[in-house]
Amino acid sequence: MDFFPLFVNLNGRVCVVVGGGEVAYRKATQLLLAGARLRVVAENHLEKLQELIKDKEGELIKGRFSPSTLDGATLVIAATDNRAVNKQVFKVAEANSTPVNVVDQPELCTFIMPSIVNRNPVLIAISTSGASPLLAKKLKEQFETMVPARTSNLANILKQYRGKVKQKVPDQSRRLRFWEELLDSEFSELVYSGNNQKAIALIERKLATGNATSARGEVYLVGAGPGDPDLLTLKALRLMQKADVVLYDRLVSAQIMLKVRADAEKIYVGKAQANHTVDQETINDMLVRLASAGKRVLRLKGGDPFIFGRGGEEIEKLAEHQISFQVVPGITAASGCAAYAGIPLTHRSYSQSVRFLTGHLKGHKSDMDWGLLAKEQQTLVFYMGLSGLKTICERLQNHGMSGETPIAIVQQGTAPTQRVLTGILSSMPVQVEIEKFKAPTIIIIGEVVRLREKLAWL
Repeated sequence: MDFFPLFVNLNGRVCVVVGGGEVAYRKATQLLLAGARLRVVAENHLEKLQELIKDKEGELIKGRFSPSTLDGATLVIAATDNRAVNKQVFKVAEANSTPVNVVDQPELCTFIMPSIVNRNPVLIAISTSGASPLLAKKLKEQFETMVPARTSNLANILKQYRGKVKQKVPDQSRRLRFWEELLDSEFSELVYSGNNQKAIALIERKLATGNATSARGEVYLVGAGPGDPDLLTLKALRLMQKADVVLYDRLVSAQIMLKVRADAEKIYVGKAQANHTVDQETINDMLVRLASAGKRVLRLKGGDPFIFGRGGEEIEKLAEHQISFQVVPGITAASGCAAYAGIPLTHRSYSQSVRFLTGHLKGHKSDMDWGLLAKEQQTLVFYMGLSGLKTICERLQNHGMSGETPIAIVQQGTAPTQRVLTGILSSMPVQVEIEKFKAPTIIIIGEVVRLREKLAWL
């Protein structure tokens, strides 16, 4: 290692920043976050730096650097644009055995300022030993997405119970096992979801029984979005890596399934029109049975689980059996497919509302209010409507919608194989037959479709 990673307590200790520019301001801000007593030495300085020092009761020395300005310092940062001054700061600090960092001059550093992912009291420090600050910044961005925002809450609750657990479980090996099993249970997810009270009740219950493992598992009802894996939410990705068993639908793409934990059991329960591999009631029962056996079950659905995804029915069953669950919304197909096709679902000049509708018409009949749907200044989005497209187009025209109304069919939206067909209501059924479009598709009807010609970006 070029540098030994070390976390230093700077609370109430004097830290000196030499320089008064933007870089000095950033370094001063970081030091103040750690509770340092700030001393800034600069001939010229930004007004906001002066305000920062005044607000935090720091010390501003206006003038040139002199060795005496480092008296009593715990660490020093040189952030001037004068290399001679920076080198002088380094030599004085090194002579005093005071840790020193000269910005962008790694050869004049006895410590490195890392990029920090802050979930206080949890801190993740990233350093490339000065080789590439930009690489450290990019790695920080990745960690920011992977570490849940409420990790700080989790750490604080664990800190709160350290003494109590040590008293209740004095044997070190048993105590380690207790913590491991607690963090592998639903405890962490309760905290990440903001349910601190339930999490605390759980740890109290585990302490009372001396057992951190849960007899029951939990279910994650997760929307996988319309197909592009980059559209998954951060929470969805985290739970996909945590689940023991995955029940997934036909509309969950192979690329998204690659994001699931590699050793998880994967069970296909997809359904297509007139071809239900597994009926809904069986799926509901499977979720209850697997969670009751202590499994962490991921119910992965295309799009959003609450928009024509029957997610409500599944969690009703879970609630009935008192199975813990959480719901992670996904980008619904209408939103994702329209965006990737360059069709805004609403637009001040064309459409002031949007309706999501099921196009699955049993026996070509529907109790929809076609007269209401045929009104202008709105966008209609039909899910699962390809087989009923002819009926949809005819019903809308019969109830007053113009046959010239723009319509778009998006096949496999957001995927690399996406296809978009645009036309008018009266001729679209024939166009679809000619172009041999196949499910899954989304149907978009309304004046907003005209915008695709100039807004298509993919």
